[in-house]
Amino acid sequence: MDIARPDIKKKKTRRQIVVGVIALVVVVAAAAAVMRLKPAAPTVDASTIWPDTVKRGPLVVQVRGLGTLVPREDSIELIPAQTDATVVRIRVLPGTKVTPDTILMDLADPQLQQQVLNAQLALKGAEADYKSLQAQLQSTLMDKKTAAAEVNANYSQDKLQAQTDKQLYELGVISGLAYSKSKGTADQLTIQHDLSQQQLEVNQKAIEVQLASAQTKIEQAKALLALYEKQEAALQVRAGISGVLAPLATPVQVGQHVTAGTSVAEVIQLDKLKAALQIAETQAHDIQLGQPAEIDTHNGIVPGHVIRIDPSVVNGTRTVDVQLDGPLPSGAVPQLSVDGTIDQERLQDVLYVGRPAFGNPDSTISLFKIDPDGKTATRVQVKVGKASVTQIQILDGLKEGDRVILSDMSRYDATDKVRLE
Repeated sequence: MDIARPDIKKKKTRRQIVVGVIALVVVVAAAAAVMRLKPAAPTVDASTIWPDTVKRGPLVVQVRGLGTLVPREDSIELIPAQTDATVVRIRVLPGTKVTPDTILMDLADPQLQQQVLNAQLALKGAEADYKSLQAQLQSTLMDKKTAAAEVNANYSQDKLQAQTDKQLYELGVISGLAYSKSKGTADQLTIQHDLSQQQLEVNQKAIEVQLASAQTKIEQAKALLALYEKQEAALQVRAGISGVLAPLATPVQVGQHVTAGTSVAEVIQLDKLKAALQIAETQAHDIQLGQPAEIDTHNGIVPGHVIRIDPSVVNGTRTVDVQLDGPLPSGAVPQLSVDGTIDQERLQDVLYVGRPAFGNPDSTISLFKIDPDGKTATRVQVKVGKASVTQIQILDGLKEGDRVILSDMSRYDATDKVRLE
């Protein structure tokens, strides 16, 4: 017969409760430990990242911009029509290389041809008038010279007679009355002689004035004829300089009537091109005139220097003109797309690294620094300074020899460590 033992049952129940409580505590503790565990670091394919090493040394601060080759102001030759005319023939199309004597097009102006003929006749008339006036004045001058010669002959004769009578009077051969008459006649002819000489001089000057006036009319006729002949020659429009014929904003067509002063052609000298670069407004404020630059034409690099900075801002950029200091490679033409870099400053003995995918100058950026084992990378805060096209200055957060990841790591913004495999 079994004997009831209630004390043993109580112990067994108590033991089960204790075991259950301990198991519950273990489960809660394990759950808490699991919850406190950080997620495993994500894996990054090491072959896809762009690493670089922090270096110390000189750093050239540069800015880069895209642009085009454009003509310099002194390289453009705009050719206007000299008169109202009609385009009758176009000989050369835009893009053709030309020399100063290359005929670009032919114009016609019938009215100008009549003006040239009239000017030629006017010149001949002025020359004929000059010769007629010259002959007339010479004839008048000869008459006056003849009269003066007659007065001069009488003056010489009477003067000699007066001298002779004076000697005879002093010898008592003739009377004083005869001598006085002879002397009076000589004095009168002396006055007439002087007057005739003065008249000749005045007449000679008058002739010179009249001939000069007639010569002026000839010169005016010549100048007018030369103007019309120049305008007539300009009906054959020539390039005037060596270069390339450029397209006009409004091209002229055969049969079109153009007025005087209308541009009918434009020639550009290829050896006088400049680069017009579009630089971001945030970078352009540190650019100075004269700073060195390099222009990549995709067929060679040409050195240059900054000659103009446009003060206006268009679509967030400013135009910076660079004068080319070296010869242009073959194929360089206006509107050719180019890349340009401008050297702003040279820093000596600074820490620098390749410019990361994201990171503005003079700011604090986040980079992954590759750990010494090369298997992991840890996020660090880096203070950067001035930036160049491909490099950026390190002010704090990294030291020489550190290796960092420069490629875009924005997908790992939620983690501070990655594994490299």
